[in-house]
Amino acid sequence: MLAGAGTLFLVALGGALGSVARVMVSEAVTRRFGGAFPYGTMLVNISGAAGIGALAPLLLRAGAEADATWPAALLIVGILGSYTTVSSFSLQTLALMRERAWRRVVANILGSVLLCLAAAALAGLAVTASTGGA
Repeated sequence: MLAGAGTLFLVALGGALGSVARVMVSEAVTRRFGGAFPYGTMLVNISGAAGIGALAPLLLRAGAEADATWPAALLIVGILGSYTTVSSFSLQTLALMRERAWRRVVANILGSVLLCLAAAALAGLAVTASTGGA
């Protein structure tokens, strides 16, 4: 199903906000901890996964698409969809591979995937428990 113009506007607006937030957070973390390991991207993805995990039970019906309602289109698809970044994760992991930094490669892949899944699941459980199973 194609999204309407209003939904596309909300996704675009959210996308602009989310991408700027991603750069700001990632750069702040990199300045603080250095660039030898992609801590900034990992933090962005974990926090974004937690945000999506928390919002999904509030904004989405089981089986519904995230752009079905305007709040989900703005917050989940737009802001958090552009805030999180599998492309940066992939590029940074490839850079670590080219450096043959195998421990950092494994730590980035496993850490990112497992921590993002855990963050989304725990945030979703917390929201569901606090709202009485919304």
